[in-house]
Amino acid sequence: MLTIPAAVAAHADAAAHKVDLTRTPGLFLVRTALAGAYIGIGVLIMVTAGGPLVAAGSPWAPLVNGAVFGIALTIVLVAGGELATSAMMILTQGAMLGRIGWGRAGLTLVACLAGNLLGAMAFAALLHVSGVLAPGTAGGSTIAGMIEHKAEATTLQLVVRGVLCNVLVCLAVWCWARLTSETARIVAVFACVLVFITSGFEHVVANMTTFSLGLYAGLPHATVAEFARNVAAVGLGNTIGGALLVGAAYAYGARHVEAAPPQPPEVPAPSPAAQAPSLARG
Repeated sequence: MLTIPAAVAAHADAAAHKVDLTRTPGLFLVRTALAGAYIGIGVLIMVTAGGPLVAAGSPWAPLVNGAVFGIALTIVLVAGGELATSAMMILTQGAMLGRIGWGRAGLTLVACLAGNLLGAMAFAALLHVSGVLAPGTAGGSTIAGMIEHKAEATTLQLVVRGVLCNVLVCLAVWCWARLTSETARIVAVFACVLVFITSGFEHVVANMTTFSLGLYAGLPHATVAEFARNVAAVGLGNTIGGALLVGAAYAYGARHVEAAPPQPPEVPAPSPAAQAPSLARG
C-alpha cells in the first residue's frame, strides 16, 4: 500500500496529465465521452437488475442496485476514461501541490463535465433506440420513478446528496490509488459505490444518463430546466465532496508531513564509565 504522501504525489502527476491532455482536444473528448458512457452502463445494469425488484415492491431493490453499480466505476478505472467526479479530487490535489494552476484545473474540470455529458447522452440515445428501457418495461418504469424522485427533491437536498455521493466515489478512487492488489482495489470500489447508491445519493454523471433517457422518452418530469437544475446542484455538491472533503483533506495532510522539519538524530547520553576519565582530568 502506498503512503498518503506517495498517493497524493501520484494524483498530482495524474492531474498534470489531465491538463496536458486538454491540449489534444480530440483525444480528451473521446476519453471524457467514454467515461460518461461507462457510467451510463452502471445506470443500465442498475435499473435492469433492480427494476423488477422495484416493481415487485421488494425492500432489497436499493441493495441490489448498489451491488451492481460498482461495475461502472471499475470499468472507468480499468479501461481508462476521464471522469469529472474523480477529477474533482485529483485536480485539486495537483493544484495544491503546485503541479498545475487553479485556473487550468477549473477549465479542465468544465471540459471533462462537457465530455461526460456528450458520452452520457450518446449512450442514452442508443439505449432509447434499442427499446430495452422503453416505458412499460421494469427498467423504464424505474427510470421514470427515479426522475420523479429527483425532481421532487429541493436544490439544497440535491447539493447535500451530491456532497455525500462524491465523498464515497472519491474515497473509492483514493483507495484504488493507495492499494497495489487488483482484488483489493475492486473490493474497495464496489464497497464505496454500494454505500452511495443504496443510500440514494446523487452522482452528476449518472444523472446525465438518467435524465437523457427521460428526455428521449418524453417523461413528464424530465425537462431541460429540471435537467439543468439537477446537473448544477449535484455538480456543485460533488465538487465540494470530492475536491474539498477528500482531495484537499488528503493533500493538506501530505503537505503537512512533507513540510514538517526533520528532527535531529538523538545522541545517546554518555555512560558514567565514559565520563570518568574526563572527570579525573578535571
